[in-house]
Amino acid sequence: MSSRGAVLAAAMMAIVLTATEGSIVATAMPTIVADLGGFDLFSWAFAVFLLTQAVSIPIYGRLADQYGRKPVFFVGASLFLVASLLCGLAWGMGSLIFFRALQGAGAGAIQPIATTIVGDIYTPAERARVQGYLSGVFGAAAVCGPPLGALLVEHASWSFVFWINLPIGAVSFAMLALFLHERREVQEHRIDFAGSALLSLGAGALMLVMMQAHSLSLGAISALTAGGALALILLARLEQRAPEPMFPAALWRTRVIALGNLGGFTNGAVVMAVSGYLPTYVQGAMGESVLSGGMALAASSISWALASVAAGRLIVRTSYRLAAVIGGLSLIAGSVMLAALEPSRGLAWATTGSFVIGIGMGFCNTAFVVSIQASVDWNQRGVATSSFMFMRIVGQSVGAVVFGAVLNFDLYRRAPEAADLVNRLLNPGLRRGLGSAELAYLSDAIASSLHLVFVLACVAAVVTLVLAWALPAALSPTRSLSGRKVEG
Repeated sequence: MSSRGAVLAAAMMAIVLTATEGSIVATAMPTIVADLGGFDLFSWAFAVFLLTQAVSIPIYGRLADQYGRKPVFFVGASLFLVASLLCGLAWGMGSLIFFRALQGAGAGAIQPIATTIVGDIYTPAERARVQGYLSGVFGAAAVCGPPLGALLVEHASWSFVFWINLPIGAVSFAMLALFLHERREVQEHRIDFAGSALLSLGAGALMLVMMQAHSLSLGAISALTAGGALALILLARLEQRAPEPMFPAALWRTRVIALGNLGGFTNGAVVMAVSGYLPTYVQGAMGESVLSGGMALAASSISWALASVAAGRLIVRTSYRLAAVIGGLSLIAGSVMLAALEPSRGLAWATTGSFVIGIGMGFCNTAFVVSIQASVDWNQRGVATSSFMFMRIVGQSVGAVVFGAVLNFDLYRRAPEAADLVNRLLNPGLRRGLGSAELAYLSDAIASSLHLVFVLACVAAVVTLVLAWALPAALSPTRSLSGRKVEG
């Protein structure tokens, strides 16, 4: 294996760590709660990971541009692996939540910097193909997470859903240490500590409101929203004067980066509509099993992986815009299928809609990431790549809040007395205790309310298509905006 191939393999293994994290832990969480207790806190085990991961992504990206990819990746990966070890040793839900926060703070370095490293070692034409492979690995790993988690819980211990990160991370760590050789000028940098703090406070407070609004008081929501907005306003003013800003505003003045980041935001919302609510429709409205809901969702991950590879090859031959437009059209087609979903159409319709959306995600994400990386030099590639991934997580968070609010409002409007009964509807054992008339009434209510969620996903998909169409038509890995051939 060549040095470059070894670095690519190490980056892929690093991406596997974060790709499986959410699904593998979700599979084990019922067992973890049964062992540790604290059911009322278990959602925080997911929320705090996503929160600390999101706010740390731009910070790691900027530091990687200043001090090199290897040292910053090693810091983040080390924190992630140590926290993974501690998660498996947690003695209660409180300690698990704290260790998950540390784990998320480390995870913020892994996928963005691994993706940036790959962007560094390949030429623009090669980068499109290889980034497609990375997205493919991410999709495939996400599919493997649930069965792997179930296997570990059943035949070992729930601790191993965290400890399995250790050997994979260690091998990735060692391969990057041996085979990645960075050449950069040694110069003094000024870390933007104030910008980092304001970004963490502002984004963290607003994301906390978005993720946990259902469990927070009105006063807490108001205080967090006001404090978060104030922190971000101060950040914007500070970054205009900072010599090396943590989140350079100039990046947003680059057309390709601005479009790609906004596309990442809308893509994140579409992903949340599928991952967060399609299994609920399959189980609640159709009466299918948990496994069927998982299969419908897995279809999007499979097609995402395949489409990412195809998009990488298409981009080299054509343009970023064509690949992104194909992705946008696929997102619209899949979202329309889900919006037209009825219980009578069956599981095949739901699975096909999920599959088509996965195709759209594969094409869009590959086109946006590769075009963003090609638009900047080495010393800004880290923060540019991180900004896209940060916006995608923000899109998921906003989508979760908006879709959840719409679902709850419409469900309450249709069946105000059915809030508690819906929980029974989603539990196979309790569902059997419902009468036929009551079951039909609740199934129709949740189907109608989820229809609105999928309509909103259509809106986000249309916006993604508009953003994709706005990309420069002539731009590709082999052609610049002027039409000149790009040299490797």
